[in-house]
Amino acid sequence: MDDPMENGEALKELQRDLARKYRIHGAKIEEIWRSLDKANELEQSKLVQQKDPCDRSLGNVFKFMPEINLRDITEPGSDYLLNILKHRATKLLSEQYIEGPDMGPGDHAVIVHNMRVNNLRHIDDFKYSFTLFMDEETYGQSYNTKSKAEYEIAMDDLSVVVNAGLCLPQSTGELILLRQLYTLQMLNILVEDILEVGSTSRNTKKPSKKPEEAARAALSKLSIIPKPEKLSLQELMASALDQKSSLDGYLSLCREEPVFLAHAVNIWFFTRPELIKDEKGRTLPVVTDKNISIAFFEMIHNAIIGAAIWDYLCRLLRILDESNDPRYRGVVLQEISNVCHLEYGRVQRLFKRQVQTFSGSKYFKRVSGVYDNGVARVSIKGKPELLTRENPRLHYMLRLCEPGVDASKAITWIKQLDDLHCSHPKEREAMDENEFESFGDLAVIVGFVQSISSSLAIPPMNLKKGQLYVSRLKELATELDPLKSQLDLADFAIPIDNLTEPGMAAGALNALDQFVVDKTGTKMGFLYQDLIEKCVTDIQEYYQLQTRAAAQNAQAELPQATPIAETPEVQVQQRRQKHKTRPPHSSAYDISPNLATAEPEKVELLPVFKVKQDTVKTFSTLFSKSQSRGSVTWAAFETAMADLKFSVMPKFGSVIMFCPPSDLAIQKSLTLHRPHKSQIEGHLLLIFASRLKRVYGWGEQSFEVA
Repeated sequence: MDDPMENGEALKELQRDLARKYRIHGAKIEEIWRSLDKANELEQSKLVQQKDPCDRSLGNVFKFMPEINLRDITEPGSDYLLNILKHRATKLLSEQYIEGPDMGPGDHAVIVHNMRVNNLRHIDDFKYSFTLFMDEETYGQSYNTKSKAEYEIAMDDLSVVVNAGLCLPQSTGELILLRQLYTLQMLNILVEDILEVGSTSRNTKKPSKKPEEAARAALSKLSIIPKPEKLSLQELMASALDQKSSLDGYLSLCREEPVFLAHAVNIWFFTRPELIKDEKGRTLPVVTDKNISIAFFEMIHNAIIGAAIWDYLCRLLRILDESNDPRYRGVVLQEISNVCHLEYGRVQRLFKRQVQTFSGSKYFKRVSGVYDNGVARVSIKGKPELLTRENPRLHYMLRLCEPGVDASKAITWIKQLDDLHCSHPKEREAMDENEFESFGDLAVIVGFVQSISSSLAIPPMNLKKGQLYVSRLKELATELDPLKSQLDLADFAIPIDNLTEPGMAAGALNALDQFVVDKTGTKMGFLYQDLIEKCVTDIQEYYQLQTRAAAQNAQAELPQATPIAETPEVQVQQRRQKHKTRPPHSSAYDISPNLATAEPEKVELLPVFKVKQDTVKTFSTLFSKSQSRGSVTWAAFETAMADLKFSVMPKFGSVIMFCPPSDLAIQKSLTLHRPHKSQIEGHLLLIFASRLKRVYGWGEQSFEVA
């Protein structure tokens, strides 16, 4: 009974979603739809493909939704679709069950007719089960009886509603629920398409897709050095600071660029583990608005966690640089080891999220009813090694998704996948763009672990020692994760691309900020900022305790987790009081766009570079504020950086480090991911421009033709 119950609940949610969209945008939808070339728009969308009510070319579609057809919807001067939309959005499900638009047949009559005339049947017989359609509260609920005798007794007891057609065999009831489910899903998507077509303010330009230049393939060959050279502590700190800057920039783009925010939420929403088929081949519905709010919460939360982890790693490396005490350094090194393991796990999960959605979708299954911290569990099915010859690229990708593959083991698979990309560039193109970007992120943390392991006496990850930050992060995640299902951003982010409308992105971010304050006492960014400060303070205090204990031949203990001396209510109240005293713009991880967003570098003090015409053109495209920014090839970007006398150093996978010339005022290296198909376009233009601005303070006015 799991699947039927899911259908019933999803149906109610979809109807609420459509009702909300119609309540907010109904007048606008009608205006846009009446102004469109309906036949052309539907042909472009490919959403409605049934030619007429009797079109059998799409299988059983005509038996479920005969009214959703091109002939009737595109009839000149007709409000046919608008009438269907209004009926589905404003009538209760129990009313739709009985009556259709313009007093036509309801869902019950349509299904019964097709069962009788067109032999429509459910694949399951649902023996001795029945479904109720009496009212909204019990609508679509199904019940099992153990035997034919019990079933007949139940039908006799419910004879009044049975005779009224409000209690049906479940095999019939499920067909009615499916009709309503399919119809509401399609209408929800149609509404979003209509709003997007009719928008005059959102950026609807799709990134252009250009083939990778064959000439660049030889210049982009990368490999992981089997025995990396030993780096100084300052070089390791520079590497960590570079990655911290990258993740800070990601948060900044979410805060400042609505187009980027919508892009990030879309990726998170459409890669939800709930959309992976379970062991019975079932997926949960795609179009449910509450999941958009959840995706928004999770995406921002994950971005803050990533930025905070690298911030903490930078702080730990700085502590290490300032101390020569071997016992103190031992504690810090263990903490670094455990936090690196934590970050690898986070990035590996993100890579797996992309692979299980795209290239490897056939090789994963969702474990129905099992969740890890509120996220549906997905596991690999089959043996990846069986793909070694048939599809080596996918074999390596699946290996990187395996739970037992840690950062040290991942080096082998990253190198093999990277070598495959170099020898067969088309294999790189075959990866989805999101997979490729996640692969680069995975290569960054693996490369960092490799560098730090070869440069410092780093101990292995320990589940008992040095769990200061890890344990407290888990406590905080346990507090925050359950809140996501309570967040409602319907006024701003439904549909997702509504975030690109004026004021909607800011409204959604401010609403999330206030929501977390109401629930926890302070903003999400402050929670992670305070976590870092507490851990750093405890490590420093531990050093003092350890020094005193050594003088007394005693043993100092490093605290493992935050002592829980107060109730959650008291903790929230304490945070609330502290929140009132915080100065404005003081969070390192602010997401609210009405706070200070100024970059740390003082752009006005930097010189203007005299460069070639092509270099000016490249950077003008990168820093353009126009919605139609165009695109830049990776070859053009490398050439532009070379014109500024930067040297290019391949690192891991698609990761490239640009090292500044000795006479540049800011002596910081910049690490970037070579883009999928070697084309910088769409959201990548924003990422590249943000990184260049954050690190060097550059802008469109920083370059002039020599």
